[in-house]
Amino acid sequence: MSRFRFTVEFDGRPFMGWQRQAHGPSVQQAIEKAIATVTGEAATLYAAGRTDAGVHGLAMVAHADIAKPIAPFRLMEALNAVVRPAPIAILDCAIAPDDWHARFSCIGRTYLYRIVNRRAPLTLDLGHAWRIAKPLDAAAMHDAAQMLVGLHDFTTFRSVHCQAQSPLKTLDRLDVRREGDEVLVDAAARSFLHHQVRSMVGCLAMVGQGQWQADDLKAALDSRDRAALGHNAPPDGLYFVAARY
Repeated sequence: MSRFRFTVEFDGRPFMGWQRQAHGPSVQQAIEKAIATVTGEAATLYAAGRTDAGVHGLAMVAHADIAKPIAPFRLMEALNAVVRPAPIAILDCAIAPDDWHARFSCIGRTYLYRIVNRRAPLTLDLGHAWRIAKPLDAAAMHDAAQMLVGLHDFTTFRSVHCQAQSPLKTLDRLDVRREGDEVLVDAAARSFLHHQVRSMVGCLAMVGQGQWQADDLKAALDSRDRAALGHNAPPDGLYFVAARY
């Protein structure tokens, strides 16, 4: 039995999220089905994180235990061939130690949120970014974002369906920068609550449009009340970027 570590890229639009679910297709299910086709085994795939419906992955890390003797490169090539036409690609495959776990060994996760700040509708980026037509003040968004960095009770930015035992999380980094028509939000933490990144981005966008000031964001955080949330950004612009071990 070998533990295989995978790095996975995926377009989240056709899926209900990463995790296997009874009511729709998932990235996990698609890869597990491909593993069964290639190896004849019903392996379980464990990932560094979960993603919502419509959220994308640039480099999700996952693992599965497989008994069939097969070289990592051959397994990667076979899975990529079988998983088509689903928009999933295995970017890397390697043997991992038996005590390594994609989720529990992970000490940091990074997400990127893409906002396209222009009046024209999206074409190539449709479903892959959030278009906001009104001009955004990225500098004001970045300054306000620093109020969320550190250890806080993020109840306001947590989905009512979140299964985490505690709303306390330490946000290591929340940076906002502009690159041409794009406003990019980088978020890093050991772990995140359900909808936390999307909720933070939605409120930062309100700051960028002048609807909120930085003090309004701080007040929403301090209220520890989901009803105080200004806006929850759509899943289109969210990407799981990296897992740190």
